[in-house]
Amino acid sequence: CVGQEATAAGACLALNADDVITSTHRGHGHLIGKGGEARYMMAELAARSPGYCKGRGGSLHLADFGLGILGANGIVGGGIPIAVGAALGFKLRGEKRVALAFFGDGATNEGSFHEAANHAGVWKLPVIFFCENNLYGEGTHITRSTPITDLVVRAAGYGFHGVVVDGNDVLAVYDAVVEAARRARAGEGPTFIEAKTYRTRGHYEGDPQVYRTVEEVESWKKKDPIPAFRAKLIKSGLVDEGTLEEIQGQVMAQLDDAVAFASSAEKPKPEDALAGVYADTHNGLVF
Repeated sequence: CVGQEATAAGACLALNADDVITSTHRGHGHLIGKGGEARYMMAELAARSPGYCKGRGGSLHLADFGLGILGANGIVGGGIPIAVGAALGFKLRGEKRVALAFFGDGATNEGSFHEAANHAGVWKLPVIFFCENNLYGEGTHITRSTPITDLVVRAAGYGFHGVVVDGNDVLAVYDAVVEAARRARAGEGPTFIEAKTYRTRGHYEGDPQVYRTVEEVESWKKKDPIPAFRAKLIKSGLVDEGTLEEIQGQVMAQLDDAVAFASSAEKPKPEDALAGVYADTHNGLVF
């Protein structure tokens, strides 16, 4: 999501390869951050067979179990109980793995969040509730839907730890998730991370955005996480402008390649329409 890149990058980088995430309708950054390939993501967006879900899931339902991506979800808050279920499995099997659920501010008003948070708190599950608070649920400002503006206080009601971070600071996000994952692996239970951020584009292409002012958007653009991190890297002396431009070129080349790959990829065959609807069996075994 444009303007929210630091949350996906920082959070996913802080996880181990065998940790898992659940995502949202804005899950493209989460998938890339967890190790997904742009080629197969774009193929899925283009409804092509090589896509992560064979062209059937589309933009809102990206998944790759092999990478620990248990699925983006078009239902607000839909991924939260899935992450809690995964965390329960980890605890029952004695595995030092962590589940992280990405969700927006609006999802904290959904029953799925409250039920999942209650279970996680009671059982001290190794799960991270990662709230990307961008102030708006589509076109509804948080003050019109929620009686509190610091959503982190909801963690106390379920008996677990909560922290607030600058969601536009990728290093702050990384540090918060590292600590939350440490606590989870140590048996200290869940953590609620509220990352305060902002999407600088509309909820959808063509969104008239009458629910917010131009001045508000421009003020947040000045806090854009990408140029902010570039400036921090240069100031630290770790890289120079030339190196960053080279990296930028490599990224754009990958994206161009992904678009070209998706454009030329095979489309799903009509005769395969029912494949994957039911579990496949072989000699009585379910796969």
